[in-house]
This record gives sequence, structure tokens and C-alpha cells, in this order.
Amino acid sequence: MSRFVPVDRDTAYLLPPSVDEWLPSDHLARFVVEVIEQLDLSELTRQYAGRGSAAHHPAVLLGLLIYGYANGVHSSRKIERASYDSVAFRYVAANTHPDHDTLATFRRRFLKEVEALFVQVLVLAREMKLLKLGHIALDGTKIGANASKHKALSWAHANKIEAQLRREVQTLLALAEKSDRAAIPDGMDVPAEIARREDRLSAIAQAKAKIEQRAGERHQGEQQEYEGKSAKRKAQRDAGKKPRGKDPEAPQAGPKDADQVNLTDEESRIMPVSGGGFEQSYNAQAGVDTDTMMVITAHVTQACNDKREVVPTLEQIRSLPAVLGEVKSLITDNGFFSQANVIACNDAGVEPLLALKRESHHTPLAQRFAPDAPQPQSTDPVVQMAHRLGTQAGRTLYGRRKQTVEPVFGIIKRVMGWRQMSMRGLAKAQGEWSLVTMAWNIKRMHVLRAA
Repeated sequence: MSRFVPVDRDTAYLLPPSVDEWLPSDHLARFVVEVIEQLDLSELTRQYAGRGSAAHHPAVLLGLLIYGYANGVHSSRKIERASYDSVAFRYVAANTHPDHDTLATFRRRFLKEVEALFVQVLVLAREMKLLKLGHIALDGTKIGANASKHKALSWAHANKIEAQLRREVQTLLALAEKSDRAAIPDGMDVPAEIARREDRLSAIAQAKAKIEQRAGERHQGEQQEYEGKSAKRKAQRDAGKKPRGKDPEAPQAGPKDADQVNLTDEESRIMPVSGGGFEQSYNAQAGVDTDTMMVITAHVTQACNDKREVVPTLEQIRSLPAVLGEVKSLITDNGFFSQANVIACNDAGVEPLLALKRESHHTPLAQRFAPDAPQPQSTDPVVQMAHRLGTQAGRTLYGRRKQTVEPVFGIIKRVMGWRQMSMRGLAKAQGEWSLVTMAWNIKRMHVLRAA
């Protein structure tokens, strides 16, 4: 008697197979379709003119992208292939097979609309009783740009190459003016060589103009910071106090030798990454609900650090529908701390819990269980926040940050496999980050509903 399950590839189906019967009832693909069917896609459908051959419905294309991103399939070509090879992708696509060009064009075309759908998914989660806002943990992570850091041009190198090309152009012009043609090497086309160098000089001039523009913007910010510090120290001196440390130095205008622009994606930036080194990247920010681990706010920035990302996050929180509830507090590490950010949180009606310094991993036992210090009499918002962070309740709430936002980044990068932008430019990076975080939220809703 055979111990093996019979294998028969020749017998035809007695009835036409149904893709619906091949998926478990609690499969993520079913949930993705269920969620998308409840979204208002009118902003997408109205942009189809109705001319030519029939188009794939936006619900199908969006479902394929979301299910693909949720399962680590980001390439439009791989999604097209999966619509033939994978039962789950076949189910989402309703047994149709949109080609990779259709998927890529849809993703590029409707990135802005996806940002609005991101909020619709949050509202749907609230209606399903899976989400109620309370405490938000904010953090950022570096996501690779669709560009190599080796395709960047620095200010110093641009000036060096520019001078070399100008010398070569002068040499070629001198050769062209000579009556003795024998002086020109065999096979050299002087006009073509000059034109090639002129084209490179034009490209370098454009790159230098962009570097100068960024340097001007940086100098403006540094000048404002310098004036603020100088005014603060002057006020201390006027009050008869001696300021600590050295007086700040006035910032220098103009580009620095290391300032650079990427020739592939000029809107990306060289950023330090975890583990050491630098990569061409964007800084992706996410505000995550501490109770459900769902992403509530998401935006992309070109800044290497997180100091200026609290205000954009508060603006997103302010624009959320009231039905989602009220955000009580914003929790961040010390990379977000500044007095201006603390004041901005208070003005927005959100309690700030911005770490003042790096927290030690092993707090002494006596300190962990010490009673709360008395309420300070100072009206300084930073002093008040420091007191809240030092209380038992504040330490407990801040301790939830690492187990909230950092696991989300880890799952997105490792499990969902998304570590690099597919498209170039800040606007497209913002749209794709909204798509990624929406895929995460739907995947998380699927887990929460099962629980």
C-alpha cells in the first residue's frame, strides 16, 4: 500500500476552478480586497477619460500594489508575474493580469491620491474599533534613494573638473585655428570634442547653481540660529549673568568644498546610516500609535537629523479627522528635542515627552522605583516636561517608544523588504512612503482583527 498522496496532473477539473475557493477565509489577500472595497476611490476613477480600450479598475491596481508591498513584492514586473504564479495575487487581481507598465504608471500617477487614502484607512480602522488615538511615538529612519552616492558631484570636484574642461576647450580651439592640419591627431574630431566639453560644462554649471542655492538656504538657517544664540547671551549679560561657554561664531556664507548634489536624484541627500558610513537617502518619518502600532502620520524629509520634524508631524495630527480621537502626547528620543519643539507641542494641545538626553539601558533599581519628585514651581515648559519624564508614569509611557515605532521600521525593512525608494524625487518618495505605511496599516489591521 502506497504511503504517498496520489499525484495526478492529467485529469481535468470536473468543474471550472474558482480562485475564491483556493484561499483560506482569513487570508490577508481577502482582507486587502475587503478594505479597498470600502474606500472612496472616486478621485481616482474620475481621472479616467473612458476613451480607448477598457482600463483595469483602480481598485484592482491599488490592491495589487498594497498586497505586493505588504509581502515584499515591490517591483511592478514581479507583481505582474505573481498575478500568474500566485493564487493570492490572482485573487486580488480577480484573475486578470495587469502588465508591469500599467502598474508602474498607476503608481506614479496617483501617489498624491494615495496620501488621502492613507487617512481613509485610519478612519476605517476606527469604524472597525481597531484604532483610537492616544499616545503617538515619533521616529525617523533612513531609506535609500533610487540613486548611488557615487553619482554625486561635490563643490570642490566640480570646480576642479570645470577648470580642466576649460583648459581642454582652449587647447582644442587653438588646434582648430592652426593652418597646419597635421598637428591634429588622427581620428580627432575637434568640433565634436569641443561640443562634448561644452555640454559637460553646462551640466556642471547647473549642478553648481543647485549647490549654491542649498548653501544659501543653509546659511539663512544658520544665521537665524546664530542671532538667536547671540541675543540669548546678550540678555544674560544684561541681567548680570555670565553666559557659559564660548560665544558662537558667525556662520560663513557660500558653499563648502564637501557640499554636493546627486546627478541621478538631486533631491536626495547624503545621510549617515546606522552601522556607520553614509548613503544617498531620504529621512522617512512615522508617528505610531502606542496601543495598536498603526502609523498615524507619515512624511519624508531631506534633513539628516530629526530636529525640524516635530512641527510637520503636529500639522498632520491637526489635519486628522476628529472621529479618530485626540492625540494626548507625542513621544520621541532626544534627536527631536529643542525648546521650540516643546513649545510647539504645548501650543498644539499635545503633551510633549521629548527625551532631553540619551537614556541609559540599565537604570539603577533605586532610581527606577524612586517616588516622584515634587512639581517644580518654574513655568519653563522644558523644566515641566523634564519633570513629567522623571515621574513613574512618564518613564512608563516613554518606555513604550522603543517597543512601538522601532519594531514598525524593522518589520517594514526586514519582513516587507522595503529599504529603497522605487522612484526619484522628494514628492514621489513622499507618495511611496504613504503607500508603504498604508500597506503596513492594512496588514496590522488584519492582525488586530484576528486578535
